[in-house]
Amino acid sequence: MIQNKVMNKFFYKYNIFKLIVVCILLSLVVLSLSNAISNNIVARASTPNITIVIDAGHGGIDGGVVGKTTKVKESDLNLLVSQKLQKFLTDDGYTVVMTRETEDGLYGSLKRGRKMRDLRARENIINQARPTLVVSIHHNSFSRSPERGAQVFYSIGCTQSNSPSQLIARNIQATLNSSLPESDRVAKKGDFYIINCTEFASVLVECGFLSTPEEEALLITDEYQTQIAKALVNGIQQSFGKI
Repeated sequence: MIQNKVMNKFFYKYNIFKLIVVCILLSLVVLSLSNAISNNIVARASTPNITIVIDAGHGGIDGGVVGKTTKVKESDLNLLVSQKLQKFLTDDGYTVVMTRETEDGLYGSLKRGRKMRDLRARENIINQARPTLVVSIHHNSFSRSPERGAQVFYSIGCTQSNSPSQLIARNIQATLNSSLPESDRVAKKGDFYIINCTEFASVLVECGFLSTPEEEALLITDEYQTQIAKALVNGIQQSFGKI
């Protein structure tokens, strides 16, 4: 009888112990799920409600400048970099609108005035999107000397020293300078139609010089194009407080 009482007491305590362990484990599971849900909500809440227009410069019959060695068309490289930038920004939660997604221009017919029709079509896309930022992608050329490096321009209408266009241009220029070899430039005002035709913050990026064979050799590679696109993303993220 005494032995039974001892055994019953033992099993009672053992069952209580198991119950406590089960309760602790259930609490940990609930806490883990709660944290996961909370983190997911925070992640979704921090995803920027920001629209960015990416403008791949030139296109179609307007190939832009050409590579000194390879004769590659600027318009093709503009589109490749723009597509990479689009992917990275979309993956990061931004809404991205492209002015062109193929090698074609936006001028419609080949009759006289196609350049202005092309630019006006891009302007219309920007105005319809009402973006937080416009990024126009180009490549540079300079025949007089072997220039190198990426250059960022902002609207000439920026009369204030800390205008959104100027601040974003500076951030992008800084990340390009730190990411690309021999790129040590300062963001400048640019007299380009695409960054001056609307009220929205706009920058134009010349990714490098196709007139310099050494830089041209880099600009035509997938790896370097990806490097440029990632540097642009970093500059944009800094501008919107994500880093």
